[in-house]
Amino acid sequence: MDLAQVKGSGEKGRVTKDDVQNFVKAALAQPRGTGDGMHVLPMPVIDFAQFGAIETRPLSRIQKISGANLHRNWVSIPHVTQFDEADITEMEAFRKQLGAEYAAQGIKITPLAFLLRAVMEALQHFPDFNASLDAGGENLILKKYCHIGVAVDTPDGLMVPVLRDVDKKGIVQLAKELGEISARARDRKLAATDMQGGSFTISSLGGIGGTAFTPIINAPEVAILGVSRSAMKQIYKDGAFVPRLMLPLALSYDHRVIDGASAARFTVYLSQILADIRRLAL
Repeated sequence: MDLAQVKGSGEKGRVTKDDVQNFVKAALAQPRGTGDGMHVLPMPVIDFAQFGAIETRPLSRIQKISGANLHRNWVSIPHVTQFDEADITEMEAFRKQLGAEYAAQGIKITPLAFLLRAVMEALQHFPDFNASLDAGGENLILKKYCHIGVAVDTPDGLMVPVLRDVDKKGIVQLAKELGEISARARDRKLAATDMQGGSFTISSLGGIGGTAFTPIINAPEVAILGVSRSAMKQIYKDGAFVPRLMLPLALSYDHRVIDGASAARFTVYLSQILADIRRLAL
């Protein structure tokens, strides 16, 4: 603390111990950082060079923008994450078969294309997940459209382009559009409108690895699905242990809108669709 800011009450204006303590108490009682009444202490200022060699590298423009948004979303939304697993053994076999059929057309059929379609079905079954709170937090705005954002890892950082009208497209069309918009993101050719209007987001790290993570909600959406790498596991089924390909799911949701029971039902329903892809045709 800066003693020059403390008004002394001692003899000839001297600063006393009580003056210092009262000043600190008053400072801690003031709202800090977020501007919305939350009491957030400032980050400490440290000279890291005193501990060893360092290098300073500025954050990219995308990191600065996304960082501010992620911080706002994390401190202003009560996050809860529901974990589950989906048996995608049959889905993966069909995906490989479909991929071989469309390889000549340059269309790569990825698991994410199936996830987009399955999530769309779940959003239609649970419309509160395809919604946003209004600015006053008093009303829930239910969206009749289904635009799903997909987190894409680019050299400049994470970007979230949006695939529109997922409910009106099949798996092959979604796979084609997903490949095109992901390529534009990596080539820095996305327009601002390509990342607007999403009603739900999928963040897939399956191509990199990991077993689970807790994704941060992309406000003003109320939920986000995190997907990790699938793995073969021994699952007890029909009286015996059998090898099955299991996909980890992590659903983060806004607890102001969605309760735990609804989140569990959502992931269970989504897992059922992924386990039996015939449901996508219903």
